[in-house]
Amino acid sequence: MNFAKFALCFVLVVCFVGLSFGGKYFPNIEGYQTFVCDFHTHTVFSDGHVWPSVRVHEAKRESIDVIAITDHIEYLPHKNDLPKNLNRSYQIAKSAARKSSVLVVKGAEITRDTPPGHYNAIFINDVIQLDDPNFLTQIENANLQNGFVFWNHHTWQGKEKGMWSDLQTTMHKNGWLHGMEVANGGSYYPLAHKWCLEKKLTMLGNSDIHPPSIDHKYTPDKHRSLTLVFAKERTKESVRQALDAGRTAVWYKNKLIGKEEYLSRLFKQIVKVSDFKLENGSLTCKLTNSALIDLNMERKGKHGPEKLTIPARSSVEIKLDGSNLKYCVKNFLVNPKQSLLVEFSLKLEVVEDKKN
Repeated sequence: MNFAKFALCFVLVVCFVGLSFGGKYFPNIEGYQTFVCDFHTHTVFSDGHVWPSVRVHEAKRESIDVIAITDHIEYLPHKNDLPKNLNRSYQIAKSAARKSSVLVVKGAEITRDTPPGHYNAIFINDVIQLDDPNFLTQIENANLQNGFVFWNHHTWQGKEKGMWSDLQTTMHKNGWLHGMEVANGGSYYPLAHKWCLEKKLTMLGNSDIHPPSIDHKYTPDKHRSLTLVFAKERTKESVRQALDAGRTAVWYKNKLIGKEEYLSRLFKQIVKVSDFKLENGSLTCKLTNSALIDLNMERKGKHGPEKLTIPARSSVEIKLDGSNLKYCVKNFLVNPKQSLLVEFSLKLEVVEDKKN
């Protein structure tokens, strides 16, 4: 039996899509570039601990493509040291970013008691117009500036205080609420994940960083909570379009969280199959993981190892004992209770060896 034709078919079906290149941590997906973003950061102009330019330098060092400066509007603990100037932190960060590849987005955090909670408005023009005593007026004014509004860490003060209410229904019905933080810092919010799917809201993961960032050497388990944005080009306009379309995934610890459509496309780009070998009648191949995330997989079909882990930026060799491999990628969450199901369909063809 000659396995040459079988091996060629397997490479074409599974691996050809794995040849694109992306950023430092994750590859591009078909039709889009993958950008790593943090849409929730603070500086000394609210309750952060660093000057705005430091946030840009941190992002550059950590290979983050886009950041939003989102200082609080209502909470200014350094007001005795710095004058109240709600647009100033963005202006300083934008100036610092001119000679770097980091894109800086203007934003602000609307900071109210919970409920209604905290909301970020990004891609706005003037933070001062959001400084209003009425909460819904603030949200409306953000939208009048074509801002993108998302609900932050909704259950940070307990599940009961972070429940969906008539207020969120009004915002959603008016088209004033566009997303939710599914992850914030070290916390994952499964209810926010569920609501984003049900209500067609964009999923985001952000650091909400206040102190200096010292974790510049990322590992699969240790990094900021971040948003992967699948955009057509490296511009703020394109990133905004992707957010409006919901083309995101959340990178939280050693997990990716998002819509099945995008997690599936990203997985196909992450995994590369190569090095087919036929020894003692057994066919093996190498699976390579190009991303900074361990792939923890569990078999759902009849073939392949029962448990399969491909460490970040590493390879494993597996024995091919069938033409169809089905796996559940345990740390790719398409909803709070379901992981991504992937299938390697092998076009097995037997070719007679004419020499025999």
